[in-house]
Amino acid sequence: MRRLIVWNLMTLDGYFEGRAPWDLGFHETVWGDELAAFSLEQGQEIGTLLFGRRTYEGMAGHWTKATGAVADMMNSVEKAVTTRTLEAADWNNTRLLKGDAADAVRGLKAETGKDIYVFGSADLLASLLKAGLVDEYRVCVAPVVLGAGTPLFKSQDNEVHMHLASARPLKTGGVILTYTVGG
Repeated sequence: MRRLIVWNLMTLDGYFEGRAPWDLGFHETVWGDELAAFSLEQGQEIGTLLFGRRTYEGMAGHWTKATGAVADMMNSVEKAVTTRTLEAADWNNTRLLKGDAADAVRGLKAETGKDIYVFGSADLLASLLKAGLVDEYRVCVAPVVLGAGTPLFKSQDNEVHMHLASARPLKTGGVILTYTVGG
């Protein structure tokens, strides 16, 4: 069974994007050689990169025009989009997952291959976390307080317990925290 691993950047006050959609300026506070290298390390582990529709559209719009090693990785890896509205996906190596997201992800997890990663996609993650499908969170906490924005974690009906697996400080002041879910 493949694992589902979440990767996101988040501010100290819990936001993964600012006040407007795709307001990601705080990423610059932690981006550097270490985070670029970590991104490429993770890229070696990705079997499928999973997105919700809105994140897919933003990521495709950005990475199809970007250059460099991280862009090459993002453009070449297999991608899947949970959607009820998209009829086609034109970003290289992308397939659509129609219907219930949790059911579709259960099917993905049952496939053979490397792990499934989710970047962004807070709404999708809320439903996957509730369904017990998230195995690990990797969060780079940026030393910034935005005061408002889109929270990474949405309201849940029940507590979700996580266990710290590792903490990796960066020279930029950010910290990559890895948590296993459950237990």
